[in-house]
Amino acid sequence: MAKRSNQKLKLLHLQEVLLKRTDEEHPMTIKEIQQALEHNDIVAERKSLYDDIEALRSFGVDVNMKTGRGGYYIGERHFELPELKLLVDSVQASKFITEKKTISLIQKLMALTSVHEAKQLQRQVYVHNRIKSMNESIYYNVDTIHTGIAEDKQICFRYFEYDKHKRKKYRRDGELYHISPFALTWDDENYYMIGYDAQANILKHYRVDKMDKISVSDRERMGKEVFRDMDMAVYTRRTFGMYGGEEKQVTLQFENSMIGVMMDKFGKDIVVMTIDDMHSAAMVSVAISPQFYGWVFGLAGNVKIVGPQEAVDGFRA
Repeated sequence: MAKRSNQKLKLLHLQEVLLKRTDEEHPMTIKEIQQALEHNDIVAERKSLYDDIEALRSFGVDVNMKTGRGGYYIGERHFELPELKLLVDSVQASKFITEKKTISLIQKLMALTSVHEAKQLQRQVYVHNRIKSMNESIYYNVDTIHTGIAEDKQICFRYFEYDKHKRKKYRRDGELYHISPFALTWDDENYYMIGYDAQANILKHYRVDKMDKISVSDRERMGKEVFRDMDMAVYTRRTFGMYGGEEKQVTLQFENSMIGVMMDKFGKDIVVMTIDDMHSAAMVSVAISPQFYGWVFGLAGNVKIVGPQEAVDGFRA
């Protein structure tokens, strides 16, 4: 029998068949593998397939054989199904990822497992009507920011918001921002760039999905000493957790059932003091602001500010 044109690619096609069509619950017999390869114009004898499977194993592909009915399947993969489910959940929950890009990313994640397990990922996808970014260029923005950081260069961009007609309205009348990028952070379902504004001589944060016409500048980054001396965790908590305001030590009294809420907000290392059988207290560092008061108010009296007095008075006001 004359060799067919795809015969040299037999091993690659065999690996693709096993990766796409098999898992522990869906093994393929040698005969089924032969039929699958035949669709790709590849003739494979039984003995040669055994040798090919051993070659894949030697290369590091986890090809297993199932007893009983028999058949071969891929066992361990780069991503297990629970890990892919977690990634799909994260992608579809992210506001800064557009609906179009969300669907594209999930389809790529589905390609990392068998077609059978991919159906489980498809069933958990709920993208339509979620609040999503409208800026399709956010991925290129992130890539450009990383390039600026890696090359130690400033970046240029225009920064916008939306007017009441849902149209872009550029700040500074469309003037370019020249910022030294240092970090990216994700908070409250939004992606932010932390950068140094030399004109204002301070670190600022910018929503990545609100950046437009972004490019890497020829200028060297500035403000390295400011960023080096900054505690990123403190900056993030102060800026995003409680927004602006003067940072102070505040004592909060709370019902014991709220310990989880306190740990979620201030970390597991907070020192908790017992008040009585029903209540505890903790001293935490917060930025005194309307947002902080709003957070306390939203807990419906289960958390109370007990000191200092100016914070108590501010909350009452």
